[in-house]
Formats: sequence, C-alpha cells, structure tokens
Amino acid sequence: MSKTQKSTTENEIALYRKYRPQDFSEVVGQDHIVKTLEGSIKNGNIAHAYLFCGSRGTGKTSIARILARAVGCTVNDLIEIDAASYTGVDNIRELNESVNTLPFESPYKVYIFDEVHMLSKGAFNALLKTLEEPPKHVIFILATTELEKVPETVVSRCQTFIFRKPTQKILKEMVLSVAKKEGFTLEQASADLIAFLGDGSFRDTQSILQKIIGASADKKISIEEVLSVTGAPKAETVNNFIQAIQDKNIELGLSAISEAIEANINMSVYLKLVLQKMRAVLLIRLAPKKADELAEKFAEKDFAFLIDLATRKDSQINSRTLLGLLNAFDELNQSSLPEIVLELALVKIIGE
Repeated sequence: MSKTQKSTTENEIALYRKYRPQDFSEVVGQDHIVKTLEGSIKNGNIAHAYLFCGSRGTGKTSIARILARAVGCTVNDLIEIDAASYTGVDNIRELNESVNTLPFESPYKVYIFDEVHMLSKGAFNALLKTLEEPPKHVIFILATTELEKVPETVVSRCQTFIFRKPTQKILKEMVLSVAKKEGFTLEQASADLIAFLGDGSFRDTQSILQKIIGASADKKISIEEVLSVTGAPKAETVNNFIQAIQDKNIELGLSAISEAIEANINMSVYLKLVLQKMRAVLLIRLAPKKADELAEKFAEKDFAFLIDLATRKDSQINSRTLLGLLNAFDELNQSSLPEIVLELALVKIIGE
C-alpha cells in the first residue's frame, strides 16, 4: 500500500468513527427506535434480547453500542461478535458457557452479534436455549441486514426493531454538517449528489464524502469534483437521455447510454439519476411551489434544463414515461446485461 493510499484509508476510518453517534441524542433518522429504547430504559423494562434489522449503514451497530452504554455496560463487559466468522456450533456452546460468568464491573454483560443471519442452522439451534432463558445479567443484541434468513424461533424470542433508510434530506444535512466541521464548504447541489449516491446509508455517504475531501485541492467542493471523484455520470450524459425522450430522438438516447457504458458508469446509478431529474420535472409542473426547494438539489444550468422541460406544452416527460423507466429499473437490477434493458425501455417509450 502506498503512503497516499494508507493516508486516505486512515482518514476514511477516522472520519466515520469521528462522527459516529455516541448517545441517543445524536442519532438521526431512527426516532421511532430511539424513543422506544429510551422509554423502556427509563421505565426499567429492559429486554433480554433485541433484534435490529435494516440495510447496511443505517446505524444498527451504533445504536447497539449506545444501548449497551445506556444500561451501564462498560467496555470490559461488552462483547462484539462477527457472526460471519463465528458460525459453528462449538462457538455458540462456548458462548453459552461464558454467559453464566458475572460481568466484571457492570450491571449487564452485553453481547452484540453483527450479521447474525450468517450463523449456521446448528449454531442458531444451540443459541435458542440461552436466548429463551438467559441469565438476568445478560443482554443480547442481534443485528442483521437479512431478516428473512433469521429463524422464526429466534425472531420470536427478541424485541425486533426495523431500521429505516435515512432520507436524502437527512443524508444531505449530515454531509453539510460533517463537511463544515472538517472546514469544507459544499455547493447545495454537491451535497445533494453525495447524499443521493450514498443510497440510504450513513456509512457509505460518509465514505464518499471522505474520498472527495481527500481529493479536494481547496476547501470548496464543487459539483464537478463530486462527479470526478465518484465516477458519477456527467450531467450532460443524463440530460441527453432525457432530451432524447422529449425530442423522440432514439439516436441521441442510445448515444447517451453508450457514453455512460464507455465511462464505466453503473447502469443502476445512471438510471436513478435520470429518474431523479424526470421526477423533478413532473413536480415542477404539477406543484410549482416546490420549484424553490428543488432548485437547491441541482446545479444552476441543470435546473434551467429541468424548468424548460417542465414548462413545455409538448413535454414528453410525463407519468407514463416515468413509470416505464421505473419498470425498467426493476428489471435492470436482475439482468446480466442492464444496458440492453435500458435501451429497450428507451425504444419502447419513444416508439409508442
């Protein structure tokens, strides 16, 4: 690993850890979970087993650690287990024996299982008895991104909490806040694009921001810098696809897709950006009062392009075209040749 690569990795880890919430008051986007946990702790109704479910980067591990601290568990009595490397029956048998040992210095010994769905069937069976009748000094917090892989017998023994993906607005506010604390300023459109590319994950969004900060020549981050560092398609590549639908110009649309392929752009990301802009066109047309709010999400030139499409009497950007591309998006994620799915969708929309 080069010196530059090592520095970037260290900075990325430091940034994510630096802004990890340390108590319930710092948690954003999971109010329904925070309120319930705070209430149960205040009332002394602490469960012996919790199951945290949600996509990656939504705060499951962070809240698990906060919960552990909130019930008085210190570092010496907190045991974190990566289920991916702890799948055997023997591992769980050792754990079942260890739970009977009293905590060193805390009222509770807390076990956090990350990606618990990775446990083997035998390991789950071995864990069941302890989950059902654990010692009073033990709390289990199981975290998973794939609830459907956790046996019902385990789920039924836990208090289950479903973690929501943070909205783009929440992620944008986080990006602006972290950047400011790090001494950087971002254009509104830059923060929006970073949040959009973060795809509902606090961790991924902070990781993207870290890469951009690391590559920035000054303390001001432009939309061009975000595009360059993330490899997101240029605005023109996305706009040309939309313009092709408006003008019914199949050649322009196919050229835009080809340009995205040549730039090694993920087709899913590309289509999501297309859908984001087409949605904005519809909102501007149907709910003009939202125009000011939407203006902050795009660069000035980009927004002028959307305004023009929204105000055209002959606009081809409508609910039908948007629905057609939404259907294509679902198919695209299941196809080994996603570009063909997008090309066929374009042909169908323009040909109708």
